[in-house]
Amino acid sequence: MEMTLRFKIFPSDLDEVVDFYTRVLRFGVTKDQRHEPSAQVSMRRGAVQVGAARRAVDTVPNARAARLPSAGVELVLEVDDVAGEHDLVVAAGWPLERDLQDRHWGLTDLRIIDPAGYYLQVTSR
Repeated sequence: MEMTLRFKIFPSDLDEVVDFYTRVLRFGVTKDQRHEPSAQVSMRRGAVQVGAARRAVDTVPNARAARLPSAGVELVLEVDDVAGEHDLVVAAGWPLERDLQDRHWGLTDLRIIDPAGYYLQVTSR
């Protein structure tokens, strides 16, 4: 059976995260509930789905601490044309954490950090 990836993040600035995933990584918005009491947005690109819900730091005790990224989290996004993705990220003006690099295991990747602090590796298949 095939598996897909869906992850949910909890940024303090939901608009900034939506801008990053749609403008820089070219995800499409599938559901936008930013004006609802429990604001959230769903985005998709291919088989990858990202959910982003505004952190409820004022309404839930310790919500901020509970939703911060864990140490060591790296989300790996596999693409057909990693050089093309690199060019799009650079053209969007987003800073690279690490530029394109050929890895000894046979893949090429770049590294970026999203506005919520998540470390993303964009890699060839």
